[in-house]
Amino acid sequence: MKIEEIRELGIEELNTTLEELRIELFNLRFQKAKNLIDRPDRIRNVRRDIARILTVMKEREKELR
Repeated sequence: MKIEEIRELGIEELNTTLEELRIELFNLRFQKAKNLIDRPDRIRNVRRDIARILTVMKEREKELR
C-alpha cells in the first residue's frame, strides 16, 4: 500500500485497515513459526504498511491541535 493511497482514506477506513493488517501480521507470525509461510517478505511489507498508517494517523492528530 502506497502512502498516497493511505492519505486518501478516512479515519474509519484507516482504523479498519489497521486492524486487518494487525490480524494478518499475527497470522503470518504463526505461519513463520510453523515453517508454512510462502512469502517471508510479506511480514516486512505488512509491518511497513502498519507503520505508514500509524504515521498518517499521527499527522492528522497533530493537524487537529
